[in-house]
Amino acid sequence: MFNFASMIFNKDTAKKTAEVLLQINAIKLSPQAPFTWASGWKSPIYCDNRIILSFPPIRNYIRETMGKHIERQYGKPDVIAGVATGAIGIGMLVAEYLGLPFIYVRPDAKGHGRKNQIEGFVESGQNVVVVEDLISTGKSSLNAVKALKEANVNVKGMIAIFTYGFDIATDNFKNADIRLNTLSNYENLLEQALETNYISKKDLETLSEWNTNPSEWDAK
Repeated sequence: MFNFASMIFNKDTAKKTAEVLLQINAIKLSPQAPFTWASGWKSPIYCDNRIILSFPPIRNYIRETMGKHIERQYGKPDVIAGVATGAIGIGMLVAEYLGLPFIYVRPDAKGHGRKNQIEGFVESGQNVVVVEDLISTGKSSLNAVKALKEANVNVKGMIAIFTYGFDIATDNFKNADIRLNTLSNYENLLEQALETNYISKKDLETLSEWNTNPSEWDAK
């Protein structure tokens, strides 16, 4: 049986990844002026890992760390798959690092042309590891996994840069029988942010409270 709680590479990697994401503002923490997500949730955190692509040293760190993590956790697969659109760039970098073919998975099949949902070449029975940039509820990530399984490929697991660590995501991955590994997570992010004085202890309380019930949280 898998431990379906998101497994991080190691503590040092989790803290280092959190550090660089904060440095380049790929993750922003704003307890006093929360963001509004597309879902309508109010949130003191916003994550956009596509910003990583604009910083060569950091994108190289992410691709190499992810590549090594994939080989250690899953063995070398036949193909790397990225989840559109956020993980296309990162997924391509990881595939290049490992010397593997790359494909990506759309949220839905195109309504024209060949009507593909999976873009690129993959054969039935091949082993695939899915690369994702961010895990919130896991719904869109697992939608990509579903499409791959329907194409009769063997999904060995998923690796993401960061997860909020929501219970609903843990349940969704468990129910889908998909193993998830991440470079960093919310717990390590808050530790790093506090140690570097990015946030105060009062901010930490607010950020921790939000994470326990994000859909109902409201800034005070």
